[in-house]
Order: sequence, then structure tokens, then C-alpha cells
Amino acid sequence: MATEPRSGCPINAAVEVLGDPWAVIVLRDIMFGGRRHFRELIAGSEEGIATNILAGRLKLLVAADLLTREETRRGQRAAYSLTEAGIQALPIMVALGNWGLAHREGERRLRVRAELLRDGGPQLVQEMMDELREIHIGVPRPDPGAPRASERLHAAYEAALAVETPASARPMSGPARRSPGDRP
Repeated sequence: MATEPRSGCPINAAVEVLGDPWAVIVLRDIMFGGRRHFRELIAGSEEGIATNILAGRLKLLVAADLLTREETRRGQRAAYSLTEAGIQALPIMVALGNWGLAHREGERRLRVRAELLRDGGPQLVQEMMDELREIHIGVPRPDPGAPRASERLHAAYEAALAVETPASARPMSGPARRSPGDRP
């Protein structure tokens, strides 16, 4: 795996890591889905990522210093965490979501969080980054008593899901609240 970019252009260097669609999807699911383990990423994949593709992208993201992989002993599940560089990719994810909202169709339940991030502006994005720092690198949020950005995103998702699908038709889900939210 090449570690040096093809050129010194910063756009090229970013695209070599973030230009891979599966890498962006993996980051999305870690950021917004609270998925930190391989099996969670496979099971929760809306797009149906294959195990070999996921394994390759996790290695790529660790090598690019966007994720860290917790060292484990045999038989233990490794957890992946965002690095500061990975957390700073959040505004890029929000920008991609904004473009998708403006130019592509999609399901309401999958668009609602992107809309909330768009409408919440830089302050909500910063709150989400602060929450990711707390979860992934142990830096306390500036206002620990304030509502979590992820809770607002999750509530918006649940409200959209309730409108789209009657409660009796909804599948049983895992944890009542994923941290930090689900995904935009």
C-alpha cells in the first residue's frame, strides 16, 4: 500500500484517501453510526459492503491515520477509533451530504440527519466534532451538560422513521441509542 501521494497537491493527497467511496462510507458509519467493530460495520451496512472490501478500507484508513485500531489478544474484537485527522473529516462528510441533498434523491429516513446538520450549520458540526473527540480520543466536551449532537440526529432519524413506517411494521433494532447518532 503506497503511503506517499502521487503528487504534492493537497487535493490529490486528500482524494487518494477520501476519494474511495467505500472509505467514505466506513468513516460515515463510524462517525454517525457509532459502529466501532468489524462485525458492527458489516451488519449495519446499508450499502452491503463485502467483508474483504471492509477489511481493506479499514487498513487503508488506519494507514492514512484517520483511524486507530485497538490492539487485542486472540479472540477479542478490535475496536476502531477516529483520530483527530479523522474527526476533522466531518465537515467534508457534511459537505458531501449537503451536495447529495441538493442534487440527488433519497429516502427521507436517510436524508433527515443530513438536513439537520445542514440546517444546524457550523455550530452543530462543531458540537458533533466535540462529541467525536470525547468518544474516540477522550477529550471532554466543552459543555458536558449540553445535549449531545448525536441525540438530536438520532431523534430526527427516529421521527422520520415513525412517519415513514408504522410502529407495528418496524423491525426490532439494536441499542435504543447509538452513539454518536446514526448517520446523516
